[in-house]
Amino acid sequence: MSTRRKLLWIALLYFAEGFPFGLVVDNLPVYFRAHGVSLEAIGMLSVLGLPWSLKVFWAPLVDRFGERRRWITAALVVMTLATAAIPLTDPVAPGVALFGLVLALTIASATQDIAIDAYTIGLLAPGEEGIANGIRVSAYRAALIVGGGALVILAGWIGWSPLYWTAAMILATLAVAAWLAPPVAIVRTPAAAWWRAFVAWLARPGAAAVLAFVLIYKLGDASMGPMVKPFWLDRGLSLEEIGFVSTTLGVAASVAGALAGGVFTSRAGIFRALWVLGLLQAISNLGYAGVAAAHGGRAAIYAASLVESFTGGLGTAAFLAFLMHVCEREHAATQYALLSALFGFTRSLAGAMSGLGASRLGYAPYFAATFLLALPAYALLPWIRPWIHDRPPVPTALRF
Repeated sequence: MSTRRKLLWIALLYFAEGFPFGLVVDNLPVYFRAHGVSLEAIGMLSVLGLPWSLKVFWAPLVDRFGERRRWITAALVVMTLATAAIPLTDPVAPGVALFGLVLALTIASATQDIAIDAYTIGLLAPGEEGIANGIRVSAYRAALIVGGGALVILAGWIGWSPLYWTAAMILATLAVAAWLAPPVAIVRTPAAAWWRAFVAWLARPGAAAVLAFVLIYKLGDASMGPMVKPFWLDRGLSLEEIGFVSTTLGVAASVAGALAGGVFTSRAGIFRALWVLGLLQAISNLGYAGVAAAHGGRAAIYAASLVESFTGGLGTAAFLAFLMHVCEREHAATQYALLSALFGFTRSLAGAMSGLGASRLGYAPYFAATFLLALPAYALLPWIRPWIHDRPPVPTALRF
């Protein structure tokens, strides 16, 4: 198979991977708040995202049984049915049925992610990984924009029920495409290998401090995120504005921030980047707090959103570089997956509490509190310093 054809399949599959994530994380909170659902209930949506964090624990099952294409197809069929059924439930008083559908959607999405990643590894030949990585990231981001931005805009034009049926048709089309994907050779790995690799990593001195740092470094960012779109709605902004500015331009700003953060991290070093970029990420939360307290207009909300998205990308670049840096090369994939799962677990729990905090404190005090939640991670930096072996910063202009 030609490299071009492989890249087309990778683009399609990673669009399928990003689409349900955008649907749940960016679209559903707007849907719920537009129907008057409480902030507490919207925050609890984050708990339903736990499968994305915990998928590493059933990844060996997907790895050892069945063909990856069939896992992907089956997962997309489940997501199609769950998405099509969402309008049949009552969003005003969401109950077990609606939350059950969302949970089925996230479990199927997480399972699909495992299979797509494994399929991609089997599809690519040595030397094709670089361009393939660019394609997969671009396709995933495009799917976030469609699932979380474009569909929110569309809801303002055609209504919510037709919107979710449209999303279901997109997922059904992707399921057919996955069924037609070319087969790849399957390399089986020992079921317990991933666990042994992580246990060995835990035996290293200072591992507990690294784990604690992974848990809380982006705590402020994770605590604020689920309340941003409800805040926009409560301030009277339209679905079109939320879909275009908060999500579509927000994704673009986060990508720009990640690129800029990657350049800064490579030049200034990981340790310095964790300090500087993480602090910028935390301070940006105060922008939202100021807008909420001063009852700022549309321009102020737009500015706060884009700054928060950009600095979130900065902080993510430094954080992901740190995760890769502390993994042992011979077990990098396994250890990175488990550390990412640990961070995702924190993100889900912090998001679950966000609705309670925003409803009890109000938007302005709560957004200010998320800045404070970002600070404890800095107390751990001296403890994790021995794990970071930076090269000297390159340009003197970046020295602080």
